[in-house]
Amino acid sequence: MQDKVIIIVGATGGIGTALTRQLAPTGAKLVLAARNAVNLATLAEELSGEVLTVPTDITQPDQVKALIQATLRRFGQIDVLVNAAGIGILKPYNSIEPGELEKILDLNLKGCFYTTQAAAQEMQKRKSGHICNVVGILGKHSMGMAAAYSASKFGVVGFSKCMAEELKRFGVKFTLFYFGGVDSPFWDNVSLKVDRSKMLSCETAANAIFYALSAEPQAVPMEINIQPDSHLFF
Repeated sequence: MQDKVIIIVGATGGIGTALTRQLAPTGAKLVLAARNAVNLATLAEELSGEVLTVPTDITQPDQVKALIQATLRRFGQIDVLVNAAGIGILKPYNSIEPGELEKILDLNLKGCFYTTQAAAQEMQKRKSGHICNVVGILGKHSMGMAAAYSASKFGVVGFSKCMAEELKRFGVKFTLFYFGGVDSPFWDNVSLKVDRSKMLSCETAANAIFYALSAEPQAVPMEINIQPDSHLFF
């Protein structure tokens, strides 16, 4: 990890924060992106090493462009992008309002696309890079009450695989993470009743991302699927 430039989108969320804390001691150069500037600054204060914070709303292409430009001005390159931002709307299909659908598609699908697209363009120039998109198990398996959420996450899988095919000759790798329920702030505003004590920890999810980033250069961990034993999809 020494001197790798790693952008973490959703750095102040559960998985993003856990990953940031794991990466900070490794000598990586971290770029932390999230919407709340205060939360970003608070997180950065506890970290060692080189850290750049860039308040960013990834649903806005201009702000994504500014994130990439700020990274290049400070560090000159982008080695890794981790997309860990997202929101959840879990409710019956006929209760989903148009505004809710727009909100979840804007952040989970469009925002992830914008950041992936922008980072990939810089990685293609250098013929090197690694993009990690945190999809979640509902981007691989369907479940009742998850029509809007799965629509957004299945879309992430689709564009990621298409981009991976286009970029493989440029040395840009993709890893998709299908985590089962993770006990993170994601669930704070979800009305569906769940037993968070049986979920994966944010640290477990971060460990998997850290593993993928630590793999030897010729290894490509394309998909990582981790679920709690209380809630398995096959």
